[in-house]
Amino acid sequence: VALPSAEHIDERRVCNAVSPHKDVDGFHVLNVGRMCLDQDSMLPATPRGVWEIIQRTGIPTLGRNVVVAGRSKNVGMPIAMLLHTDGKHERPGGDATVTISHRYTPKEQLKQHTIRADIVVAAAGIPNLITADMVKEGAAVIDVGITRVQDPLTARPRLVGDVDFEGVRKKASYITPVPGGVGPMTVAMLMKNTIIAAKKLLRPCEARALPA
Repeated sequence: VALPSAEHIDERRVCNAVSPHKDVDGFHVLNVGRMCLDQDSMLPATPRGVWEIIQRTGIPTLGRNVVVAGRSKNVGMPIAMLLHTDGKHERPGGDATVTISHRYTPKEQLKQHTIRADIVVAAAGIPNLITADMVKEGAAVIDVGITRVQDPLTARPRLVGDVDFEGVRKKASYITPVPGGVGPMTVAMLMKNTIIAAKKLLRPCEARALPA
């Protein structure tokens, strides 16, 4: 979710104007703080979708090496938080060893991390950032990036991710496509957050028993 690009709009002020109990995007400072403290909170939809994919696919995270390419406050950072924190806390985490890269990480340095990673989460918004030579055999690769480019063959716009899908799929044990991978999960998790928020507001006494 992006606000209109205008100097007079204070993104943090807008996000905090929403009641944290109705904050289905998980952007309110109280929800961000609770997430960072491993407490039950409304998680941002895209990171929650990535976490759901990992959990439901059965990809092991305990003690595994993970690289998150991208450090945005709404995607990269929450994904890293979910994957590295203690699995026994109020908001269970993945107990993984997480490395976060960003725009100032040289690609060769990034490769040194990704080639050893059991899980690579690409969320930088840079097409073909992750190529086959950067991924070890059997790694799980989750592509969160989405960029609109012009197809050289059809001259029509199309969506691409951060991962060279055709090259990396030959080495990865799991890989998500773009479009059709994390995108639909984001929509599903946004609806899940909406239902959880509605139930908590309608039946606050029962809300404590609701799964996060």
